[in-house]
Amino acid sequence: MIVSSTEVQNNFGKYLMLASKEEVIVTKNGIEIARLQGVEENSEAALQESIAREMPLPYNKKPKKATYEEFLELTRDEETRYEYIDGEIYLLASPRIGHQYASGALFGIFFNHFQGGQCTPLTAPCDIRLKRPNHDDPCVVQPDLMLICDLDDHLNDQDYYTGVPSLVVEILSESTQGKDLVKKLDLYMECGVQEYWIVDPAEKIVIIYHFQNRDIKQTAICKPPQTANSFLFDGLSVELERIFR
Repeated sequence: MIVSSTEVQNNFGKYLMLASKEEVIVTKNGIEIARLQGVEENSEAALQESIAREMPLPYNKKPKKATYEEFLELTRDEETRYEYIDGEIYLLASPRIGHQYASGALFGIFFNHFQGGQCTPLTAPCDIRLKRPNHDDPCVVQPDLMLICDLDDHLNDQDYYTGVPSLVVEILSESTQGKDLVKKLDLYMECGVQEYWIVDPAEKIVIIYHFQNRDIKQTAICKPPQTANSFLFDGLSVELERIFR
């Protein structure tokens, strides 16, 4: 991955996390000036598998790009989970135990904290349609965990949520890390999500982004035995030793 020095300075936490998975080349005025790389490189086989699983589905040699209407038609009545981001379709693989453990633990903490309140925590599978400003077609994502504070105001006739979650959690896996760390971060920030938690069960790290006016206002990086604290919701805290196996 090649990024500018300005981009790295503005989103250091994101690229520090990404560098543990793949090499990040930093440029200034178009010239390579630095490389960020994890201590242990992924094996060639693991790297190839990650790249292959991250690529959009070919759908019997159809173009990798697809219109929103084509996405709806291709995934109609499908039980398999898909996401549609900026014109590309992604297959969501079955999560592993570390992923499921973190998801279940976080949902329990969120549910207990917000029980009886205005906000409702929900888990995947749940299609969330987000529309970038000045774009005709929406993106369709399935966050691992989301916190919705306007549920009654944005339910359609089919009982689907049509609004924007206040807080979104994505739990990384080998096949989704690039998408979650870069594509979804930009998507959530641009579409009005206020807080984004990235949870990495392999590295036992949680990164929290607080968005304001569609820009990053604050960032926190936490590891056990630390406690992750929400910027947006007072009192919402997670002891990280409780969510990692």
